[in-house]
Amino acid sequence: MDFKLSNGSLEIIMNGGVYEKPVMQVLGSKKIQGSGANERYRLLVSDGKHSHSFAMLATQLNDKLITGELSDYSVVQIDRFVTSVLKSTGKGEKRVMIILDITILAPGTEVGKKIGNPQSWTEESASSAPAPSPIKPAPKPSQVPSNNFPKPSAGSNLNSSLLGSQMTHPIASLSPYQNKWVIKARVMNKSAIRTWSNAKGEGKLFSMDLCDDSGEIRATAFRNECEKFYDMIQIDKVYYISRCQLKTANKQFSSLKNDYEMTFTSDTVVAECTEDISTVPTVKYDFLAISDIANKSPDTILDTIGVCRAASDLQELTAKSTGKLLKKREVTLVDQSGSAITLTLWGNEAENFDANTNPVIAVKGARLAEFNGSKSLSCLGSTMLRTNPDLPDAHRLRGWYDHGGASAELVNISARVGGSSGVSGEWITFSEAEARKLGSGEKGDYYNLLGVLTFTFADNAVYKACPQEQCNKKLVDQENGLFRCEKCNREYPNYKYRLLLGANVSDPTGDQRITAFNEAAESMLGKTAEEIGRMSEYDKNAYSQLFDEVKFKTFVFKFRTKMETYSDEARLKTTVMSAQPVDYKDANARLIKSIKALSGIEV
Repeated sequence: MDFKLSNGSLEIIMNGGVYEKPVMQVLGSKKIQGSGANERYRLLVSDGKHSHSFAMLATQLNDKLITGELSDYSVVQIDRFVTSVLKSTGKGEKRVMIILDITILAPGTEVGKKIGNPQSWTEESASSAPAPSPIKPAPKPSQVPSNNFPKPSAGSNLNSSLLGSQMTHPIASLSPYQNKWVIKARVMNKSAIRTWSNAKGEGKLFSMDLCDDSGEIRATAFRNECEKFYDMIQIDKVYYISRCQLKTANKQFSSLKNDYEMTFTSDTVVAECTEDISTVPTVKYDFLAISDIANKSPDTILDTIGVCRAASDLQELTAKSTGKLLKKREVTLVDQSGSAITLTLWGNEAENFDANTNPVIAVKGARLAEFNGSKSLSCLGSTMLRTNPDLPDAHRLRGWYDHGGASAELVNISARVGGSSGVSGEWITFSEAEARKLGSGEKGDYYNLLGVLTFTFADNAVYKACPQEQCNKKLVDQENGLFRCEKCNREYPNYKYRLLLGANVSDPTGDQRITAFNEAAESMLGKTAEEIGRMSEYDKNAYSQLFDEVKFKTFVFKFRTKMETYSDEARLKTTVMSAQPVDYKDANARLIKSIKALSGIEV
C-alpha cells in the first residue's frame, strides 16, 4: 500500500508557517529525559522531502511508544502541535515541534520501510533558501504560539491587550524546553498565604491551580511575587500569564494531572483577560459515585459530588505535632448510588459551612482515609469545594434529593466495621441474614458478621491485571512477551498482580461461599497482591502454605449480599467489603449484651 506524506510540510512548519494536520513518517525515537511519568521522547520525523530530529512527544502520548503502538516507520497524522524556539548555548536558537495529539494511520510493521529519500532539515539549510509561504489557512490563536514576546522593561505593567495579542500556548504543551510562551487560563483554586521559617531563612507563599481546555497546572508564588500577585489574582477569573519557571511537579503536594508545575519569578507577567472568557473551562471534575469510593485504596485522591444530609457542630482540637488550634466539621454526603460518606472540612471552610439548606457539594482532590474498616474523605490544602455549583450532576442530585432521596435508606461507608469503642453496625449471624431475606432486594444488602474462614480456594486466586491505575481488567498473555488488555484495547510489556479470592466462611448457624476482591483479600491473607503474585510464580510451597495458614482464622466481615442469576438459576452472591481482625474486648462486650438480652440475667 502506498502512503502519501505531506511533502514539504516540515519546511513550512520549521520556518514558522502553518500546516494543518500534516501526514509524516516516524523514522526513530530517543528517550531524552526522566523516568516514569516524567519521561520525554524525541522523534525523528519525515515528510518525504525533509527529515527533522527535533520533534518532542508530549508526555501524555508516551504510552503509544512504550506499548509499541507507535514504532519506527509508522505513518501518522499530527492532529495538534505547537512550535517553540529554544536557546542553545553557543548555537543560537533552534525551533522544536512539540506533538500534542497524533493519529496512527499505519503501524511501522505494516509500512516496513522509509518512504522517499528525505534530506535532513537544519536551520543552516533553511537560511540559504527563501522561506515558503504558508499554504494552509491560519489556525486559531491557541494552536500556534508566538515566539517574539517582547521583554518588558523593569517595572513595566503589561495590560491584557498586549498579552492577548500574543498567540497563546495550551497548558498541555508547556515543558522546561520552552522559554517563550503565554497561556490563557482560569484560576480554579487559590490557597491562603502560608509562611515558613527554617535555618535558611523565612518567607511566605501561595499556590493556585490553573486550567484551560487542554489541561491543568499548579503555579506557586514566593516572597515578593506572593505579595505582588496574591490580592490581584481571584478565583474563577481568567488571566494571561507568561515568564514563569517550569519544573517537574512534586506529586506529594499536587494531585493535578500534569507532569510539571510553574513558579513565579521576578519577570513573571500576569494580566486579567477582559475579553470573552466563555471558551475557557471552569473546574474539571472526574466525579466518582460514593458507592464506588468503598472499593478505592486509602490515600487515593479523588473527586466526588453529593448532597449534605447532615453536619456536625464545629469542633476544636490541638495538633500534637505543632500545638496549633485546629477547627473541623464533619459533613455527611449522599448520592443516588444509595451510599453516604463523611467529609471532613478544616479551618475557615469548617467554620463558615452552612448545612441548613442541604447544599450540593462538589469536591475536587479530597484524600480517602480508612480507620477500623470505615472510609471517609478529608480536605487537603489543595482540595477545591464548590457549594451548589452550576453543573448537570449537581442539578440531578438536587432533583433526586428533593423528590425522595432525603428519606431514602442508605449504606454509610464511613460506619466502622471493627475496632475498639464507638463501633456502629449490628453483628448478625447467617441464619439471621437468611431470616431477614437479605440480598433479595434490587440493590443488595450489607451486614456485619463474626465468622471463621474455613476454606480458601488457592487456585486462580491471583491474576495479572492491566498496569493502568484506573483499570483492573485481567490481561491476555499473547505468548510473545506482551499482554493485551481488552478493555483498554492495548498491549503492555508489564502488568500488576490482583487478587480474586474465593472462600467459605462459617459461624455457629451456617456457612456461606464468599468472594473477596483485592484489598479485602489482602486483609485476610496478610500480604499484598504483589507479594502473593510473586509467590505463585517463584515459590509454590510458600504460596500453598499461606493459604493453609489462614484457614480457621476469625474475622469481623462486612458483607454485601445480592441475588444474581447464573444459567437461569438464582443464587446468593456474597462479597467481602472488608475483613478486620477481631477486637476481643469489643466482641466480649457484644456477647455479654446478648446474654443479658436473652436470659435477663446480669453478667
